Amino acid sequence: MDSTLAIAYLGALVLLLAGVSWLVIRQILKARSLENVISELQPKLQKEKGTPEDYYQLGSVYLRKKLYAQAIALFNKAIKEGGENLPEVYNALGFAYFSQDQYDLAIKNYKEAISLQDGYVTAINNLGHAYEKKKLLPQAIELYEQVLVLDEKNETAKRRLTSLRKQFVPTAP
Repeated sequence: MDSTLAIAYLGALVLLLAGVSWLVIRQILKARSLENVISELQPKLQKEKGTPEDYYQLGSVYLRKKLYAQAIALFNKAIKEGGENLPEVYNALGFAYFSQDQYDLAIKNYKEAISLQDGYVTAINNLGHAYEKKKLLPQAIELYEQVLVLDEKNETAKRRLTSLRKQFVPTAP
């Protein structure tokens, strides 16, 4: 009986260690991948003018590393250069401002992304979240409802809309 219990504990410990090891290795590989992008693009962009995609890609890496000021500068360069992915750039720029609690600038950039790509669900969701942070609940509710018209399975919009409807009681005219 004691040996069976010891083997069970040992097995559980081995499984736990394997799971933790897998998570650590995965995290190391992600970090390494981000650092590879930085080590490739940063020197290139310091020496020569890059493409809008280069600026966007490096800005996205900085965004993931929570280096918002650097990401904002790169996204602005990508916008200045133009390119095909401007809606994504404006959305990412909005997210960088949102992450710094600069909701008005985030809203401006999310709206620009939506104006460039009608029905851009991610930007509409993000705009709703920014309105929510500014306590503009009717506008946020309207945007989450719009997201669900475009993508009825969008779990983020469903969850946020349910939460907001519990908080917001419209006043009668």
